[in-house]
Amino acid sequence: MMTVWLYNDSMANEWNDFVRASKNGTFLFCRDFMDYHADRYKDASLVFVDKKNNICGLFPANIKGDTVYSHGGLTYGGFVLNDRAVQTTVNEMFVLAADYYAKNYGAIKIIYKPVPHIYHKLPSEEDLYALFRADAKLIQRGVSSALYPQNHPKQRQSRRGGVVRALKNNISVEEIKDADSEGLKEFHNLLENILKERHNVAPVHSYYEMQLLMNRFPNEIVLYVAKYKSEILAGSWVFITPAVVHTQYLAASDLGKKLGAEDLLIDWLISERFQAAKYFDFGISTENGGSILNKGLIFEKEGFGARSVCYDAYMIKVDDVLEKTKGLV
Repeated sequence: MMTVWLYNDSMANEWNDFVRASKNGTFLFCRDFMDYHADRYKDASLVFVDKKNNICGLFPANIKGDTVYSHGGLTYGGFVLNDRAVQTTVNEMFVLAADYYAKNYGAIKIIYKPVPHIYHKLPSEEDLYALFRADAKLIQRGVSSALYPQNHPKQRQSRRGGVVRALKNNISVEEIKDADSEGLKEFHNLLENILKERHNVAPVHSYYEMQLLMNRFPNEIVLYVAKYKSEILAGSWVFITPAVVHTQYLAASDLGKKLGAEDLLIDWLISERFQAAKYFDFGISTENGGSILNKGLIFEKEGFGARSVCYDAYMIKVDDVLEKTKGLV
């Protein structure tokens, strides 16, 4: 028998400890990450406890109107589970969550973004079956590109050529872990200029937000840059989780692309720095929930040997969860 509680700040340490030990959670679910933009999202996260009063699951979530999102401010969400969670456990969590949100918030639907399988430390797709039984509707499918650093298709010749050019031009790669480094500011300025000139958009994270997150997660968020002499030509933040190394804001100036700085940086990250990682993930190449594929962007990622992994989102009606999955508990 399980019970459900609404998360509050006094539970932060227990929440974080559970995330770290979970079979499918990453540091993005830690409260120090989730709460950096707490002013933008009304938190409605849930904590599940077993009959011995031990935490057995978490549900990072926010609410807007009559809709619950797991989670609106994160790339993915869904139930965070320990290694004792089995199918009926997750079925029950769905029912308890739906019942709680209906009674306390008047919620009608839930937008659920499951953790992509590459992030799982153990098999953890119990939620996908429960979603199926609740007649959940797939509403978004982002396409990311990932590879096994130790065993992936050969890089395209164009990518190898870029590495050779970079080496001939004495491009160097540098790790930046100091959040107060001038290099952090220099790369963020470069990123802002690139995104504005090429796409007329701004980075989702401001310089100060990235600085804050690097200070909070010094071992999980690291900046890597490629330099020509002392100038940064390319770079990327890397989000490091137990199963996946994920590039965030991979960018290069026009000169950086010409000299192969971006190619060298990625090649070094894959073949040297994170060669022992289970997966190396470049992130999605889609827009508008997957209805637009950026062919040029995904072509570049596939050039390094990466292949597609889907980041999905489902819409579930609360009434359907209560009616169609209750018998599965």
